[in-house]
Amino acid sequence: MSILAFSLLVWLGSFSAGLVGALTGLGGGVVIVPLLTSVFGVDIRYAVGASLVSVIATSLGSASTYIKNGYANLRLGMFLEVATTIGALIGALLTVHVPVKILCLILAIVLIYSAYLSQRPRPEQTEMIAPDPLAEYLQLNGTYPSHDRVIPYQVYALPAGFSIMLVAGILSGLLGIGSGAFKVLAMDQAMGLPFKVSTTTSNFMIGVTAAASSGVYLTHGYINPALSMPVMLGVLPGAFLGARILMGAKTQILRIIFSFVLVLMALKMVYNSLIGSV
Repeated sequence: MSILAFSLLVWLGSFSAGLVGALTGLGGGVVIVPLLTSVFGVDIRYAVGASLVSVIATSLGSASTYIKNGYANLRLGMFLEVATTIGALIGALLTVHVPVKILCLILAIVLIYSAYLSQRPRPEQTEMIAPDPLAEYLQLNGTYPSHDRVIPYQVYALPAGFSIMLVAGILSGLLGIGSGAFKVLAMDQAMGLPFKVSTTTSNFMIGVTAAASSGVYLTHGYINPALSMPVMLGVLPGAFLGARILMGAKTQILRIIFSFVLVLMALKMVYNSLIGSV
């Protein structure tokens, strides 16, 4: 395969990854890492490095649109980034010591369970449930637009969400997937945020998380410009397109896409672990 053909195929795959990442809040890394390792035979360390670049590009491509339109909760995202950034640095430093095959199997189990959780109907919050006092003190509650009105929402279980974000950061640093799945589920299930707020805030957060760990990979020489460039150029337009589609998409459809991508990623990780390609 020529370099041009290789770059074009990587670009096409990255475009799809950016589209899915923006729509679901997962980040393009959930598609990039399996794509590069399984289809193109790239070493997983370099695949993770390119994935981190794509995650940053996805975040830059979609987060600005979400913030402008009032969907992403900027204050909450910045607060939770403290946990994910610390976790990302820990994960990146541990990446040369932890067996990736074992991590992939554990992550696959968690992702399948996460797909199940995302399809469970979450009870609507009522006035009888008190909002998190810390969230109120930090003024993290917000609003988001819906058709012709603005809907207010409350943040619940902030400490639990903060703890999940720490784990998400560690997994992001280790596997370069952005860990948007855990960020979305932490905000949607544990913290009780509307799904569109969860996905858009996750897209804003994953860029900072990936940037924190990418420096470690760059220091070790795992970010190859020849590989990262077509990945980034493909993810960016895909992320912009996904951000525009999300504005008018139905929440239930997004949940179905979200679960479908999680299951596919989990099965791919199990397959890679069993055949020893990672």
